[in-house]
Amino acid sequence: MLPAAPEILRRFDIPGPRYTSYPTADRFVEAFGPADLQSALDARRQGPAAPLSLYVHIPFCEQLCYYCACNKIITKKHERGALYLQALAREADLYTAQLGAGQAVTQLHLGGGTPTFLSDEELSALMALLGRSFRLVPGGEHSIEIDPRTVDLKRLAHIAALGFNRISFGVQDFDPEVQQAVHRIQPFGQVEQLMVAARAIGFDSINVDLIYGLPKQTPGSFARTLAQVAQLRPDRIALYGYAHLPERFKPQRRIHSADLPGGADKLGMLSQALQAFEAAGYVYVGMDHFALPNDALAVAKRQGRLHRNFQGYSTQPDCDLVGLGVSAISRIGATYSQNAKTLDEYTDHLDQGRLPVARGLALSRDDLARRAVIMGLMCQGQLLFESIEQAWLLQFQEYFEPELERLRDYEAMGLVEVDANGIQVTASGWYVVRAIAMVFDRYIAADRNRAKFSRIL
Repeated sequence: MLPAAPEILRRFDIPGPRYTSYPTADRFVEAFGPADLQSALDARRQGPAAPLSLYVHIPFCEQLCYYCACNKIITKKHERGALYLQALAREADLYTAQLGAGQAVTQLHLGGGTPTFLSDEELSALMALLGRSFRLVPGGEHSIEIDPRTVDLKRLAHIAALGFNRISFGVQDFDPEVQQAVHRIQPFGQVEQLMVAARAIGFDSINVDLIYGLPKQTPGSFARTLAQVAQLRPDRIALYGYAHLPERFKPQRRIHSADLPGGADKLGMLSQALQAFEAAGYVYVGMDHFALPNDALAVAKRQGRLHRNFQGYSTQPDCDLVGLGVSAISRIGATYSQNAKTLDEYTDHLDQGRLPVARGLALSRDDLARRAVIMGLMCQGQLLFESIEQAWLLQFQEYFEPELERLRDYEAMGLVEVDANGIQVTASGWYVVRAIAMVFDRYIAADRNRAKFSRIL
């Protein structure tokens, strides 16, 4: 990993999409509804049966984390989990009615909220209902997000017995003062014990989520957290910059702006992290992901097999995605669809026997071509003009002439190399690859309101 120059980091400390999809979810429209998704499912059923990726959203959390921007329901009433499983079963039945039972699923991800809000028995019931509707392919990637405060060693073993082979611990920061400021107390020793147990159980990959830019964080306190993470040595690390958007996310109003680190300190913490992970032997996968050299994610990057979906970077090839649960997003063919964001609206759709779609988008030819360009840059760090020309029957340098002109500034900064054959992101360019991808985003080029996005760094 080559360090990005400080002046580059400062210049690109701007808002921008994460590009887990293109067009991004803020472009979805309410005119796209259940009938549109049903048409896309009909088209899938009539074509070759490509494998599926499956995402299940569990919205419940016992406690509110002040930094959180996820769709969640704060409750201590665990009986709500059983009722939610019934709703998930009805939604899964609607999909199998359209596609037929036994669709092959090569990738499963449980997110939230807090998936481990569910009891061991409820997690077992969830896997059983998924198994009735879909065929979880042996050797597939089955991952789950874990709040360390909600599991013990016995629960970890149960999660492995259910077939999960990848787990992600939400850590964010180990400093007690920072944890107090964001209302998430989980001592280092607790996480360390779980990590040791997870390794003994034999999970294929263990991820740790970290956030820089949180209230009460300082370069000194974050350096201690980085050292503790290096001691734990997870297979993967996801490092996110905190996006303070209290006007959009009500929980963040409990964070005092005065407690947030300044821009210089925040960029300093990012630089600290990059140096610490390099020193610890991690490969910079891209944007905000790091992995040990033998982890599947690092191997996929070396081999040019990296992909990107709504959960971030992935080793799985592009495939259709079925999202189950409140606010979950599906990608079927050339469409995106998002479920209703409230539990009442979600269950109301199901009570009426229809897919709980609240909004979505049917992609145009231009959307699809630009998606291919953006994902090529975000995942492979390179783009061959010929591949886009053949796939979308266009002349790249003519079709994207304005974008190539804008890339000249990036080339002058040493972030990309452009020649007659294509675009190559440089080692320094990887740190701001979101900004490079933004050049090809037709929507953001015409949208002056970028404050709705998190900052690139």
